[in-house]
Amino acid sequence: GNIRRINVNSAPLTVEAFRKLKSFGIGTYQCFQETYHYETYMKMHPDGPKRDYAWRLYAMDRALQAGIDDVGIGALFGLTDYKFETLAMLSHAFNLDHRFGIGPHTISVPRLEPAFNAPLSNKPPFAVDDSSFKKMIAVIRLAVPYTGIILSTRERAELRRELFEVGISQISAGSRTSPGAYKESQTSLEEHEMEQFQLGDHRTLDEVVKDCCGLGFLPSFCTACYRSNRTGDRFMELAKSGNIGKLCVPNAISTFKEYTNDFASTETKIVADEFIQNETEKLEGATKHKTENMLERVNSGERDVFF
Repeated sequence: GNIRRINVNSAPLTVEAFRKLKSFGIGTYQCFQETYHYETYMKMHPDGPKRDYAWRLYAMDRALQAGIDDVGIGALFGLTDYKFETLAMLSHAFNLDHRFGIGPHTISVPRLEPAFNAPLSNKPPFAVDDSSFKKMIAVIRLAVPYTGIILSTRERAELRRELFEVGISQISAGSRTSPGAYKESQTSLEEHEMEQFQLGDHRTLDEVVKDCCGLGFLPSFCTACYRSNRTGDRFMELAKSGNIGKLCVPNAISTFKEYTNDFASTETKIVADEFIQNETEKLEGATKHKTENMLERVNSGERDVFF
């Protein structure tokens, strides 16, 4: 396997710096506003470069002006009323779509969790309960149906399963959130103390993939759009019309098969291969034939096969 796409989550940059970032061939640029509530933002950022609310708010404008095709927004829920935060974030999404013809490629919905050296995180001033969290995600999905809604490993496995049903379309797995954590095979006490936030889901990628199959959701490792010029407004046209699904399903099947052949445990491979076969059988006509051909190519050792 290899890395075919790198998304970048970084502090806001200048237009010139964004152009340089684009020249390296990145995927989606992500930057979260933390909170859209101005007074709360200023309270949480009393000094330093992050204190400039407007500079952060207009980061996506500068990124799009620099030619970056896909951007991702988000807020840290728990700092202020989640209803205000949701409406403000949706306003941000609509504004980008109106001005640039490109809405957010992704929207992230992290809840404030206990974190190292952050006393406020132990008792969020506006904690969002699970029921409200589900409603919030459903509202975002209905308001921005074309976007990918991302859920991190902050949330418990059982809740993550439920959130698939109300709008979540992308999740992380096997995450480690402390500096240098991926260098070590075992989690140390020091690493735990330095975590950016506490994890709620400690399952491996293999376990998550198997679970998704059991829930009836097709895992996808596809990055085809970035090699096929389906980004920015071109992606938006396909996503908003729903036509992207005609490409996503075959490519999901192909890349999932690649994953199972190269990385899945024996137990997961058995479950996944049956699931792949069932999903392929649901396809029709030329799409089914092309998908079956892609699977044959993957099984023969070819990689990075896509529509």
